[in-house]
Amino acid sequence: MKRWRGIESDSVECSKTERRFLERRLLLKGALSVGALGLLTGCNITNQESVRKTLWTMSRWNDRIQAALFDPNRLAPTYPDSAITRPFPFNAFYDEDEAPVVEAEPYRLELSGLIRDRRPWSLRELNALPQTTQITRHVCVEGWSAIGKWSGVTFRTFLERVGADLNAKYVGFKCADDYYTSIDMATALHPQTQMTLRYDGQILPRSYGFPMKLRIPTKLGFKNPKHIMAIYVTNMYPGGYWEDKGYNWFAGL
Repeated sequence: MKRWRGIESDSVECSKTERRFLERRLLLKGALSVGALGLLTGCNITNQESVRKTLWTMSRWNDRIQAALFDPNRLAPTYPDSAITRPFPFNAFYDEDEAPVVEAEPYRLELSGLIRDRRPWSLRELNALPQTTQITRHVCVEGWSAIGKWSGVTFRTFLERVGADLNAKYVGFKCADDYYTSIDMATALHPQTQMTLRYDGQILPRSYGFPMKLRIPTKLGFKNPKHIMAIYVTNMYPGGYWEDKGYNWFAGL
């Protein structure tokens, strides 16, 4: 993903960002067509603030519908080792050589918000928790997908261990690369949502999110934060890096 450049002019025609807002909405709804694109490129906008408000309203409406349809017990498909995509593609809003470097020994996962035990966790402690492995498909909003083998701690296990309020609305994440995002509690408690510490049998590589990423096979890839440094539980809407730029917040598959 590349950084959005924002609105480039005050023209009465649709700006590139506004067209991308609309394209993303239609793409996530499976409704993007040649005809729709033609309408987007030829639209005439006289009140950009009104357009933005309308797009945000559409996005929040989509979020509510997706959340209502989400089945917390339905599992994403799993695959055999032979289906793993090698090499698994790198994807971020920066080049691979710009991925953050996090030292393993001093690393501490910070906890805050509606959590009883907020003491920081070391990688050694995280690796001592029960581990699970899944081979699932990562689906990018840009239109590609890849299958990877991820191992780590079931997120529900961790949340229960630290005494998180499981009735809270949101779980938020802050990352070493300044990325941030958040998910609903139902997704956090899904049996396949995982605090990933290893990839394909090896310590999680830097390019894939070392020291830890969240693997959520029921959501689009940008909802899977990497290089996680802090986790918090809250009832206040936390937003996210891409979500605050117009992407759907729920972003379920």
